[in-house]
Amino acid sequence: MSIESALQPRDHAERVAAFRYSLIGALVTRQDLSHGVLAESLRAIAAQTHRPPDATRTRRFSVATLERWLYAYKRGGLEALRPDPRSDAGRGRQLSPELRELLLDIRREFPSASVPLILKTLQTDGRLDPETLSEATLRRLYRQEGLVHVAEKAAENEQKTRLRWQTSHPDALWHSDVCHGPTLTDGDRRIPTRIHAILDDHSRYIVALHVVSTERENDMLHLLVEALRLQGKPDALYLDNGSTYRGDALQMLCARLGISLLHARPYDPQARGKMERFWLTMRRQALDFCDQVGSLHDMQVRLYGWLDQHYHTTPHAALMGKTPKAVYLPENRQIVAVDEAALGAALTLTETRKVRRDTTVSIDGCCYELDRGWLAGRQVDIHYSALDEPIAPWAEYEGKRYELHPVDAEANAHKKRPPRLEPIAKKPAKKPDFNPPKALLDKALGRCNPKEQP
Repeated sequence: MSIESALQPRDHAERVAAFRYSLIGALVTRQDLSHGVLAESLRAIAAQTHRPPDATRTRRFSVATLERWLYAYKRGGLEALRPDPRSDAGRGRQLSPELRELLLDIRREFPSASVPLILKTLQTDGRLDPETLSEATLRRLYRQEGLVHVAEKAAENEQKTRLRWQTSHPDALWHSDVCHGPTLTDGDRRIPTRIHAILDDHSRYIVALHVVSTERENDMLHLLVEALRLQGKPDALYLDNGSTYRGDALQMLCARLGISLLHARPYDPQARGKMERFWLTMRRQALDFCDQVGSLHDMQVRLYGWLDQHYHTTPHAALMGKTPKAVYLPENRQIVAVDEAALGAALTLTETRKVRRDTTVSIDGCCYELDRGWLAGRQVDIHYSALDEPIAPWAEYEGKRYELHPVDAEANAHKKRPPRLEPIAKKPAKKPDFNPPKALLDKALGRCNPKEQP
């Protein structure tokens, strides 16, 4: 199982907490905020519109709300941003099977039709009661079924004067993007190449680079983990709006580690100028000469050689003649190291499994066994870190943790079968006086025994 499919918010409350952190995250990492600058920054955020998770429209948040979230995060981290549960949770009305199928068929046949248009048409035809279904419920249904609306192209951005800018110190902001390389030939196979890289804004130093054949969120996650291990943690990560960088897994990893996740405005490639300039330099000086290599590994080795021997050691005009390697030296940085424990906790995956009758569960194609036979047939939460190789999963049930271990079928052939029923408390020394038939007979005859009173 890939990381991006499993590293999801545990529940809706954590998804909301991650959204709230995305608004105030840039302020959390800043150490030079005076009261006036903080108030101005909060007003700037409050003036913008944002779409909360599962919301049908954008909205603004007040300065007081943003300030409350900011100090709550400083006190308790991401958990402090979780909303309180609704008192009416779980009371939504269910759609009839016929109506549900009709709505799904309409979206499959007319993917560009909007939700208001679908509801209005069905109500006009008399096939839908206006009180039966809301726009929010219908949008949620389409999201659950993977039937996404074909969005119209956004209007062109208004023209603004562009200014050259860069961050004040290394590791304040990392850019990341993917570049399409030449197609490799391995016998009858044609292998596409995708170069994923992370660039430090202040120094133009490449903190990590991978050459793979895919363009998925999983590739970005592995690249980021390598960069965090090698260079420490940045204050913010700046990405484009592609699906590779918009997944919940990446958002959750950044939220749990306290990294602000920023995305460029849609249809504004000029905002990614530093990364685009690096791709152009790499293509002209190295990538155009790698079309005859035999494997992805060979291409990555060649690009590493170009980085170490040329790019990182060449004076850069934007750095006033300094080299990226000289500007990114450890003595010029305030390295915020990420230990393996914190990284493992941030990459802890959670899955729900039903324990088989032989007390086993399947995780990522492997079979694991519980030592508690009474858990057979019950739903448990499986947790494991994506960093573990091989994985070391454990199960949680009703707040308690139970270890899992790989199944050894041959050893089980000679092992005593554990009891299936859940252990109960030790029996009392004296048998209690409990006789239901006698109690009913005494009631029918009007008898009452004081000794039987509790």
